[in-house]
Amino acid sequence: MSQALFDKIESEQLRAEPLKFRVGDLVKVHTKVKEGGKERTQVFQGIVLGVRGRGLNATFTVRRISYGEGVEKVFPVNSPNVEKVEVERAGKVRRAKLNYLRDRIGKRATLVREDKKRDSDKVKPIR
Repeated sequence: MSQALFDKIESEQLRAEPLKFRVGDLVKVHTKVKEGGKERTQVFQGIVLGVRGRGLNATFTVRRISYGEGVEKVFPVNSPNVEKVEVERAGKVRRAKLNYLRDRIGKRATLVREDKKRDSDKVKPIR
């Protein structure tokens, strides 16, 4: 099958409102969690280490320090379980993947320069 046909089929399942964040941003990811018969929203806050894939396969990795240990989660961009992604602080980085943050400890592990002049309208949406 051709790639155009795959893209047409996938477009029906894509997120209606694309997410707007970049690598290096401090984000809060709100996810739906089902426990028994109940459903609640859980928030995971951290720095975006990287974005990979395209279309339905697009994912992004968020890392935070929890009790002195680094915790990373990979979230699918188009998952219905990801309710929203809030950008807490815009980061300014010169890399596509921030793997070097994995070797850092303490405050240095979250140290990404803040981008004070970035306009959120100019951020390329992630599909």
